[in-house]
Amino acid sequence: MKRAVTITTAPLITGLGLIIASLGLASTAQAQENNYPDKPVEFIVPWSPGGGSDTLMRLVSHHAEEYLGEAMPVINMPGVSGTTGLKELARRDADGYTVGQVHEGLMVAHHTGLTPQNWDDFTPVAAVTQSPQYLTVPGDGPYSTYEEFVEYASEHPGEIRFGVTLGGVPHLHGAMMEDAEGLEFRYVGFEGTGERIRALVGGHIDAAIGDISSSGEFVKNGDLRFLAVGSEERQEETPDVPTFAELGHPELKLNIVRGILAPAGTPEAQVDTLAAAFEAMSQDQKFAEEVHNAGASVVYEGPEAFAQYLEETNATIERLAGKLAR
Repeated sequence: MKRAVTITTAPLITGLGLIIASLGLASTAQAQENNYPDKPVEFIVPWSPGGGSDTLMRLVSHHAEEYLGEAMPVINMPGVSGTTGLKELARRDADGYTVGQVHEGLMVAHHTGLTPQNWDDFTPVAAVTQSPQYLTVPGDGPYSTYEEFVEYASEHPGEIRFGVTLGGVPHLHGAMMEDAEGLEFRYVGFEGTGERIRALVGGHIDAAIGDISSSGEFVKNGDLRFLAVGSEERQEETPDVPTFAELGHPELKLNIVRGILAPAGTPEAQVDTLAAAFEAMSQDQKFAEEVHNAGASVVYEGPEAFAQYLEETNATIERLAGKLAR
């Protein structure tokens, strides 16, 4: 008697179907990746409309569209020293369709206890602009050079009223100067750059961190004086103002570097596409002119270089956190 032989084909067919399906999904994913972006990329700016970051990032939003191929609509989410918007960014899908703006303020906020988040909770994409910061003093003050300022501050510890945003980037820059020269300032807090520069012009404080957009006109008319600039080279607008590096302190890189972050886990292909668009934008002369007119300059650092900058800056801020907390 012959036994019937039963050949079971369903598992084989099912297995083959799974293979075909998985290949199809992979092809679809690859196609989506190759077509990225195929819709607008939302751009969270964690500051109020009209401020320095908002002004510059709207220029980025406008010009990046040409090189990205999709719009980058700005969404302002201010609050808690710029951390509210970045908290929202961390919650977004890591699909390349949401990015956010960051500068050194996030790390200052982290190390002064305002937020548990830090730069490495995100994926760095690119640095796009920088705003060199100046040590700014009254035009009729007792010091007309950086050396005279340091000498005066050394002889009068704790007497120089130094205007900053307490717990902000200007506070960090003041602490960096204290650390480099062994000085001690008496910090006076202000909400923004404009407010502290007006206080400096009015004689209510003795020094502050300023920039071209906030202080340039006051310097031109003699109300204020720039003693040093935190850029690597002298600035075109202020050729007579030395850099801190020229004055013996290359570590005093006093800039506000604004860059782009994506949620942690954003695919490398999407990050590279975004970075390539920002790199191309950085070569756009019209973009450079508009950024210059807004008191900043164009800088491009890709994902790795920007991550290195953030890491090094974070180490400096962590070391000086005690000064920022007082």
